[in-house]
Amino acid sequence: MEFVHIPVLLNEVLEGLAVKPDGIYVDGTVGGAGHSREIAKQLGAEGMLIGLDRDPDAVAVARERLAEYPAKVFHCNYDEMQRVLNEEGISSVDGILMDLGVSSHQLDTGSRGFSYHTDAPLDMRMSQTGLSAADLVNTWSEDAIAQILFAYGEEKFARSIARNIVAARAEKEITTTLELAELVKNSVPQRVRREKNPCKKTFQAIRIAVNGEFEHLEQGLEAAFRCLKPGGRLAVITFHSLEDRIVKKQFAKWCQGCICPPDFPQCVCGREPEGRLVNRKPLIASEAELSENNRSRSAKLRVIERR
Repeated sequence: MEFVHIPVLLNEVLEGLAVKPDGIYVDGTVGGAGHSREIAKQLGAEGMLIGLDRDPDAVAVARERLAEYPAKVFHCNYDEMQRVLNEEGISSVDGILMDLGVSSHQLDTGSRGFSYHTDAPLDMRMSQTGLSAADLVNTWSEDAIAQILFAYGEEKFARSIARNIVAARAEKEITTTLELAELVKNSVPQRVRREKNPCKKTFQAIRIAVNGEFEHLEQGLEAAFRCLKPGGRLAVITFHSLEDRIVKKQFAKWCQGCICPPDFPQCVCGREPEGRLVNRKPLIASEAELSENNRSRSAKLRVIERR
């Protein structure tokens, strides 16, 4: 299986995780094993890498690419990592990576239905099971579709797009990516179509809804942090502002100490910070990386250490 995977912010991830030869690490989105393989290369006989992915294609490829290293790969979502670690007899780990978003393989494999550049069945399921994008656009109400386009895609023309989707499906079921893309283009002003491809926000929003990405992210962050040893680190790579906002807010919550009112003469809550930000600001791709991998352009890396 052809599975091209260029790991984003690779050096920054390795430095952020501070990989130790005898450490135990989790890659919650193993994908094509780009990051995982480099982490595993630094592990000795006492070390271990646990890879997780909800995409069965990714699991098959990662198992092959990590076969020579101290690594195991499991087919599950990252919010299930506590269960996997318990079953492996692992109580806590030294570091966890979560590389969010769609993999290059998913985008470049037209039949998976993630891209609005290639005609394919309207799918977008990372796990290849459950609700598909076609199910969503053909069965959800106009209000529900408009709501996700606005909330998950920050799409200004959400209501117009949703209205046209519902009108079109009354005549014929919407089954392909280019059918949906054409509907979106015809739902926005001509000036918008001239400036840029107007499909990006709609496809992003539907993909997020189909895969329950934000719900899994919130649960996954909590699960990951609780799996860390004191001094263990959680590194998260985001690709758009909405998911980065979730990560930033959760990290800030873990780093918050005293919550007493400011007019109290001394702390009575006794709350201590649970975490420490390794970098005050998110790390982004260097010019050299941008020239080699354009998909790193929107990537942001945040790293937190558990106290």
